[in-house]
Amino acid sequence: MSKVNDFLNETGTFFLATADGDQPKLRPLGLHFELDGSVWFGIGDFKEVYKQLSANPKTEIAACKPDGHWLRYTGKAVFTDDPKYVEYALSLMPDLKNIYNEQTGNKMMVFRLEDASAVEIPVMGEGTSLL
Repeated sequence: MSKVNDFLNETGTFFLATADGDQPKLRPLGLHFELDGSVWFGIGDFKEVYKQLSANPKTEIAACKPDGHWLRYTGKAVFTDDPKYVEYALSLMPDLKNIYNEQTGNKMMVFRLEDASAVEIPVMGEGTSLL
């Protein structure tokens, strides 16, 4: 998992793909962290992305480094209700506390990918598994 997290650290922004019915949806994200042997991601419970992953947890993350190497991380989103992961995420990005708090009523939902594959792919050539 460290290789996936390290790759995402190098890219900063990455893209998460979901499905809305038969329509693919793609959006940029940045929040991720490694904890307890998994890479975790955070999204808002009020956002369409959460509704889409709840209806169809199959997802894919794509990220690209400045050197052109890119990552395809594919799996099934599995959410946790353990507050330690939300607390950790908010410690990494404290500005998000303005969005996710009791006053707004917005909750951060944290997930990891299960049954996942992760491949680093160079500009030319075969990809290498990171898991």
